[in-house]
Amino acid sequence: MRALALDIGSVRLGLAISDADGRMAFPLETLPARPADRAAREVARIVREREVEHVVVGLPLDLSGREGAAVRRTRRFVDTLRAHLGDIPVSEWDERLSSAAAERALLDLDVRRQRRREVVDQVAATLFLQAFLDARGPASPPPERP
Repeated sequence: MRALALDIGSVRLGLAISDADGRMAFPLETLPARPADRAAREVARIVREREVEHVVVGLPLDLSGREGAAVRRTRRFVDTLRAHLGDIPVSEWDERLSSAAAERALLDLDVRRQRRREVVDQVAATLFLQAFLDARGPASPPPERP
């Protein structure tokens, strides 16, 4: 099962994608988040082109687990996105601290500030997509062909 993860910010969307078996997550790209309908159409295009079977959206809960303005903004975008995705399932995943972990990893790698700004959302999406894939457990083997 190929999955696509979205780290939705007010300025940028970070995208990560899994391999076809849904075992490993990889950074994909960063898109402008506004206007929301254009961003949703672009994500839907990527879903079709990459044959994505499941979309995972990072839910930016606060540290205590409460939902704030960022969660409401994310859910509004998800509503817009669902209108463009048809039957593709969309799951929410707790992404608390994924952006901080991504920033820390990029700092450890000595990535320059401008480049960090460009890729931090992709890296955050990769981190929570991998957590989602790991929580699912190993994918079932493909059916044998006659």
